[in-house]
Amino acid sequence: MSEAHLFAAGVLLAWLAGVRAYLTVFGVGLAGVFGWLDLPPALEAAASPWVLGVSGVLALVEFFADKIPGVDSGWDLLQTLARVPAGAFLAAATLSPDGDLGAGMLATGAGVALTSHALKAGSRLLLNTSPEPVSNLTVSTTEDVVTVGALSLALVSPWLALALVAMCVLPCAVAVWWLWRRLSRRAPKAARG
Repeated sequence: MSEAHLFAAGVLLAWLAGVRAYLTVFGVGLAGVFGWLDLPPALEAAASPWVLGVSGVLALVEFFADKIPGVDSGWDLLQTLARVPAGAFLAAATLSPDGDLGAGMLATGAGVALTSHALKAGSRLLLNTSPEPVSNLTVSTTEDVVTVGALSLALVSPWLALALVAMCVLPCAVAVWWLWRRLSRRAPKAARG
């Protein structure tokens, strides 16, 4: 892959880590084990049996925890400590031909992962204000499908995968922003009433 393709893959992995860090690490490790992807030296650890086992178990735990309203927001708060560093590492390791992680790509990955994590956590807080669990389950399942789909597509065309994720995320970000504004305007009126 060219350096531009590796950059796109790194940004995509950082974004996905901000949403589903364990599933992303597990997917990268599986791709390395099965030879679907030649892992750079810094990412070869993802293909180790220990990393695959731990990330697989944690991805399964996250799969169920993320479907329960309220539990998902607590999980998101806790996962801030994992998602941002995972995104930074995945982005920097993707562009590391010799195993040394560049500070610029670490910062880029951390910023991208923090942005996707904030969007995910913010949208979940909004969804948890709804009394029915269907919307939460739907959004969580969509996140799972998008993560697996984007990882699969990234093996073939990282730029296309990144573009599709961006096209899905932009309307979601605008909707979350609009809902937050609407709710914040309503809150002072309710307090005065």
